[in-house]
Amino acid sequence: MVRTDQFYIDGQWVAAETSETFPVVNPATEKTVAQLSMGTAEHVDRAVAAARKAFPEFSRTTREERLALLERIIAVYESRAEELAHLVMIEMGSPLWFGREVQVQTALNHFKQAHKVLQDYDFGHMMSGTRIVREPVGVCGFITPWNWPINQVAAKFASAFAAGCTVVVKPSEIAPLSPLLLAEIIHEAGVPAGVFNLINGDGPTVGDAISRHPDIDMVSFTGSTRAGVLVAKAAADTVKRVHQELGGKSANILLPGTDLQKTVPASVLRSFTNSGQSCQAPTRLLVHRSEAGKVYEIAHATAQSVTVGDPEASDSRLGPLASELQFERVQAMIQTGLDEGARLLAGGPGRPEHLATGWYARPSIFVDVQPQMTIAQQEIFGPVLSILVYDTVDEAVKIANDSVYGLAGYVSAPSLDEAKAVGMRLRAGRIYLNGAPHSGAQDVEAPFGGYKQSGNGREAGLYGLEDFLEIKAMIGYAA
Repeated sequence: MVRTDQFYIDGQWVAAETSETFPVVNPATEKTVAQLSMGTAEHVDRAVAAARKAFPEFSRTTREERLALLERIIAVYESRAEELAHLVMIEMGSPLWFGREVQVQTALNHFKQAHKVLQDYDFGHMMSGTRIVREPVGVCGFITPWNWPINQVAAKFASAFAAGCTVVVKPSEIAPLSPLLLAEIIHEAGVPAGVFNLINGDGPTVGDAISRHPDIDMVSFTGSTRAGVLVAKAAADTVKRVHQELGGKSANILLPGTDLQKTVPASVLRSFTNSGQSCQAPTRLLVHRSEAGKVYEIAHATAQSVTVGDPEASDSRLGPLASELQFERVQAMIQTGLDEGARLLAGGPGRPEHLATGWYARPSIFVDVQPQMTIAQQEIFGPVLSILVYDTVDEAVKIANDSVYGLAGYVSAPSLDEAKAVGMRLRAGRIYLNGAPHSGAQDVEAPFGGYKQSGNGREAGLYGLEDFLEIKAMIGYAA
């Protein structure tokens, strides 16, 4: 097992030397699998000092040197991919096949994409007599979530590394195992000491210390909007750059005339992906009133076909929710939907009948949902889909945009041109047209981030790299 009693600082594993621990619980069995040592502000100081010491030299490494290091990271990562998939399964209940094919593979793709972007990126160009130079922002603090535990660390670090930054990472204490193994991979790949540092701990202690630290130049946070606001406030006193990827309540518009036998099952299953624990999940399905009855019929059958169970079983599509706290939150939101007058088409409160142990939720679908209901406005982060009805395309767009969030949007139409036209009207950072996939080359190449209370800044690919760069104007360069 990974070193849950140690932190990775300045190129070596160091004893935590703290009495405070946090139980890492397998959500499928409800059994504690590790005791995680919890860091303090003093640990953050040590890690930041190491990153600050390493920055001057690492920021001056050549493109070729960083490319070679990325190639070594990729090679070591691939050799340990199966270990990572098992750890993701243990720490947050992801089905093993999903951990292997999506969670772990998508994280690997971020390193490959960073390598691709770095090969040709122009860090400087002339503008009249001025030289415009892009250089690394400095020491970066990462605070990452439990729902995509390895992917979110990889997405941030790959771009920051390509830019020439050094980093201090605080993974979620709920799912810290795969990030700890990533630290081993980075060490084995020969990344210089101090470039990557990892401290475990909670948000109010370690996360807050990272956000406030005067020697951290940028903080990149992924998590809830509530926590993102706290990070931004804590960072304000030192005027550091703040990058946030926050909540979402993404709308999925099915325009009249789409192939419902194709689009409805795909929409339902996509909303349930990762047990619904994805910030860009399309959890509001908007359907034309004339097609609502047929949509309900297909959606109900799809929900009934979803297998929930043991993450190690090859036929399990959904594993448990990541923690007891998340299970309780999802149950409360399902009850709120009922209390406010929505009607259950499938699922409902409690565990699936065949599962007495584990934080498993029933895949649930609500109909008769009104746009201002809590379940249509607030992020649930579980396998819960709300179906809303519209009469005109203008109304569908209005409902979709009537949200404090703006992370993603989805449009399916009989023609791609129709889907494009509606997609252009949605106020969100990513729009998926006619079933475009979440994972794959296009997904890690495209920028990821949101409008409104879904955050600011972008991750992945070219735009992810540029978020870790400062712009310097050298006036008189060609005088």
